[in-house]
Amino acid sequence: MKILIADDSRVMRQIVTRTLRQAGFDGHDLVEAQDGKQAFDLVQSEKPDLVISDWNMPEMTGVECLRQLRANGNDVKFGFVTSECTPEMMQQAEAAGALFFIIKPFTAERFDEVFSPILG
Repeated sequence: MKILIADDSRVMRQIVTRTLRQAGFDGHDLVEAQDGKQAFDLVQSEKPDLVISDWNMPEMTGVECLRQLRANGNDVKFGFVTSECTPEMMQQAEAAGALFFIIKPFTAERFDEVFSPILG
């Protein structure tokens, strides 16, 4: 499977990658995006099976990226790993079609719980 990790922090992308491995999801093809616009473009070109996105990023936020993908008919599995979480954000994510909302800091156990049903 191909997983796109979108976060404007290079360190956070590395932490997500490491946590995926710790949760037993190594061996997947990982692609990185440093903002929402790049994530949107990479979903088109790389055709990932899953997008793990930050919420707040330059150029285009994570939820704007998800909304744009859905508006273009793209139904890639998409969800958020973010430090902020308000009821409004969770509502917006769900309405846009997000499958998950993981709050930082996160653990390998949380990744396993969320991604096992998605990645198998």
